[in-house]
Amino acid sequence: MEDEKIEDIEIRLLLEALYRRYHYDFRNYAQASIKRRLRQARDRQGVATYSALQDKLLHDPAAAAGVLRFLTVQVSDFFRDPSYFKAIRETVVPHLKTYPSLKVWIAGCSAGEELHSFAILFREEGLEDRTLFYATDINQDALEAASRGIYPLDRMKAFTENYRLAGGKASLSDYYSTGYGGAVFDKSLRDRVVFSDHSLVTDAVFSEMQLISCRNVMIYFDRDLQDRAVGLFRDSLGRGGFLGLGSKETLRFSEHVGAFSEFVREEKIYQRRQA
Repeated sequence: MEDEKIEDIEIRLLLEALYRRYHYDFRNYAQASIKRRLRQARDRQGVATYSALQDKLLHDPAAAAGVLRFLTVQVSDFFRDPSYFKAIRETVVPHLKTYPSLKVWIAGCSAGEELHSFAILFREEGLEDRTLFYATDINQDALEAASRGIYPLDRMKAFTENYRLAGGKASLSDYYSTGYGGAVFDKSLRDRVVFSDHSLVTDAVFSEMQLISCRNVMIYFDRDLQDRAVGLFRDSLGRGGFLGLGSKETLRFSEHVGAFSEFVREEKIYQRRQA
């Protein structure tokens, strides 16, 4: 028990050091998740304690980058949860088609699987030419991977099935070629994408959006941080705009819930109220 208390103190100090030295704020992330990832980072760095890990990241930016890779989750799929994308296609897109121009924010874009899914969907629905996508993450490695659009070939079978279930109108293979040891997705899918470092924890609104998709990110936040993120989404969305969350996320307990109405309840798609 005493050792656990000491570890908790060490972790709090390490997260404070990470924020003050590099301006990445994980202090209000869910503690169970943070502990698990920091344990992996500590073992990978070959040190015995979190205090030793703190000393290393304070004096070695390369070590800090390694720790950040453990603290930021980079797991996604093309058309992950296909029913979500099917609902976007069938219920949200008809509303979006009434706008002369669109801005779509993929928050926590990871390595770009969800971004490319939306780019393909919008191309098939005739919205691509009027849409500007913002793909943001706090992990520079992830942003670089997203901007390359190259994924392992052994993942294509699952991606293709998700695409079919999401209501795809062609074949997923129409959008990629093979090369560089993987599936290289058409560069034109990224022609209207702005990739940017943005933190839901510390950064502010940067534009007015018609659609925000932030899925499986807030499950790693504590309640206060979740409220901050939802407030940011509220302020970023134009009236009548749409917000999509992950299957295990909800606005039900947020202090900002009154700003939204449930649009497709089972898929966690919400609409910014008009008034």
